[in-house]
Amino acid sequence: MPEFQDFVPRHRFQPAITLSPDATLVAYSGNASGRYELWVVPVAGGEPRRLAGFPDRAVRQMAWTPDGKELVFSADRGGDEQYRLYRVPAEGGEPVELSSGGDCQRILAAAPFDASGRFLVYAANDRDPHTQDLLLLDLEQERERRFTPPPDVVFEPTGISPDGRWLLAAGFRSHTDIACYLIDLTNPDPEPVCVTADLDGGVFDPATWAPDSSGFYLLTDAWGDFTAAACYRLADRSLTPIAQPDWDVELLDVGGDTLIWSINQAGRSTLHARRNDTDLTLPGIPPGVVTALTLAGDGSTAVLLIDAATRPTELAVLDLNHGRFRYLTDTRPPALHVTEPIAPELVTYPAADDRQIHALLYRPHGPGPHPVLLSIHGGPEAQERPVYARSGLYQHLLAHGIAVCAPNIAGSTGYGTAHQKLIYRDWGGIDLADLDRTVRYLHTLPWTDPQRIAVAGASYGGFAALSCLARLPYPWAAGVSICGPANLLTLAQASPPTWKTFVATVLGDPDTEADRLLERSPVTHADTITAPLYVIQGARDPRVPQSESDQLVHRLRERGVNVRYDVYPDEGHGFTNRNNEIQAYEEIAEFLIHMLR
Repeated sequence: MPEFQDFVPRHRFQPAITLSPDATLVAYSGNASGRYELWVVPVAGGEPRRLAGFPDRAVRQMAWTPDGKELVFSADRGGDEQYRLYRVPAEGGEPVELSSGGDCQRILAAAPFDASGRFLVYAANDRDPHTQDLLLLDLEQERERRFTPPPDVVFEPTGISPDGRWLLAAGFRSHTDIACYLIDLTNPDPEPVCVTADLDGGVFDPATWAPDSSGFYLLTDAWGDFTAAACYRLADRSLTPIAQPDWDVELLDVGGDTLIWSINQAGRSTLHARRNDTDLTLPGIPPGVVTALTLAGDGSTAVLLIDAATRPTELAVLDLNHGRFRYLTDTRPPALHVTEPIAPELVTYPAADDRQIHALLYRPHGPGPHPVLLSIHGGPEAQERPVYARSGLYQHLLAHGIAVCAPNIAGSTGYGTAHQKLIYRDWGGIDLADLDRTVRYLHTLPWTDPQRIAVAGASYGGFAALSCLARLPYPWAAGVSICGPANLLTLAQASPPTWKTFVATVLGDPDTEADRLLERSPVTHADTITAPLYVIQGARDPRVPQSESDQLVHRLRERGVNVRYDVYPDEGHGFTNRNNEIQAYEEIAEFLIHMLR
């Protein structure tokens, strides 16, 4: 029987890639050395080359300078999400820090440079921890221009128009309330102007500038429940649809006269492209999820990160001119070279209302009856999709005869804005009802064992897993929570300052809704938890502080519940250290196999 590490990918990637201006190199963040570092690899193929990294920091975003001679990148320490900015020569050398003023939230623009390479755009909350400003850094004169957002808006920059006049940014209030802002850089004292203010709200998420500066492309739900691709023209302030599928458009890029975009079709990514208003015929891509996408300036080549249930995340190249797809990397672990990985089946079953719940169901070989892991995604505004999940945990469990059911309950993305908003201010309500229906569905399958069902999740998924153990009356075999909130009131009170409006919208206002938040908290119902529990927490987690796990573990241990509690002192919200990640999932696997055998 293969060991867990036989299923672990050779390395993993951050969901960020960037092509050099001449489209010969792609830069990415990978953890082949144990930490997420900056690497480049030839688009034509060849050995990757490490450019920069730190023993205590993880590289997150990166971008080439317009002349292709340098890269800028962001990095945080141990997952604390307090980013610093650096530049490094493309040929190699020591990184030089660009940021000043210590640690804070710094977010690089999607395209952070102007055409000359003199100005760099990013967002930061260095002036006020509660406010994320836009900053325009003059690299020649080492001076900054600062633009502040309206009240309760969080700025995230998109980039400067090719003609250098306009700075484009997104203004976030929540994931379903995003506006487009323009700043006229020729004005010595400009005010950010919301150019989508008259469009009745919703999602207007800017993606990239048109090459001629006549407007910009964006993702929007202006015409329905799903996200479409559109173009906003500056001259007449018009919004024109580019693609309006019955699913969400997720990623969009432009190169010359070519547009490329990805659509989330029932969880799988499909790619589409158009050149001079003519649709291109693209080669098929593996059945998985495109997590990052970038197009060459001449529109001939696209590079993507693609993740599939049966193959870990890889860099891949799409030749748009000749219709060819090829992998650029191979991170497959040893087990996938000798065994056939199991792909999930898409299943649906009724919710308590008129909705259908969609889930990915992984069935092991053999007749059963099989134990089942109910795996709940994070977010909650996220989606369980056919990817190589949790460093190979799913495939390892399947090899041991354990099935995995991964549902997309109320609040999941991918099924329209209305479905996504169902969970707003209702954590532990409609979502828990959907999870109850999921367990009932599993009980109807002839090849499952209702007495051997465990539940696991990370972040929001950890909260949902704890809620299942505490509030659903089933004989749970075990539970796992990774950075899972136990107390919604203290979670809301301790959230990062720039998240105040977002938290009040999606979770609830701790000042006015304290009673409801406490009533829905797993810690309030901790006395009903009896199943063995494994809790993992990062000590540097800025989103779900360690105190969330501490208070629950203390309550359970007072009652004699079997709780294993591992705190990683050098991790934040998830894992940045490869050895920590492998160790954690290996021990989770051992825990679940032991409890479900």
